[in-house]
Amino acid sequence: MKTRCGWADSDPLYVQYHDKEWGVPVHDDRKLFEMLLLEGAQAGLSWITILRKRENYRTAFGEFDPKKISIFDRKKVKSLLANDGIVRNRLKVEAAIKNAKAFLTIQKEFGTFDSYIWRFVDEKPKENSWKSLSNVPALTAESTTMSNDLRRRGFNFVGPTICYAFMQATGMVNDHIVACFRHNEVKRPAK
Repeated sequence: MKTRCGWADSDPLYVQYHDKEWGVPVHDDRKLFEMLLLEGAQAGLSWITILRKRENYRTAFGEFDPKKISIFDRKKVKSLLANDGIVRNRLKVEAAIKNAKAFLTIQKEFGTFDSYIWRFVDEKPKENSWKSLSNVPALTAESTTMSNDLRRRGFNFVGPTICYAFMQATGMVNDHIVACFRHNEVKRPAK
């Protein structure tokens, strides 16, 4: 039997997410936007709730295309708030639209969101060696700096804890515990 990070053994969806996705370095802008949107939607909820609604989010939010989301209007917001397949929180829905606009502005400034966001870890994954989940922090200096900069650029639902979860999910940090079979598998050379 494979040893996994303790949070990943409670649900088959968690296992799949842990084994295939979590901690793998992401350099695709649309995937980065997807994870940023989903991490913001997760605020105050469990991640499994978001994983279970992920396909509904994909449909409701135009395949996570920031160009499509950036032009959502009041009518679209109203329809999203009636969609029980997503988290129906007005602030989170409106933040997704606002964040899409800010995301596009960053792409214009830096060429890609990837070029912008990976600067917070000097463009290479930070390799941690946690022996236990209790050692893994909820936020770091890097996630706090990222949060402050994203907020300054107009993003919402990007607090330091959300940013750290985003960094973990997109492989900016390797927070698989050392006993986990994925700890060494997710190590990749810098882009």
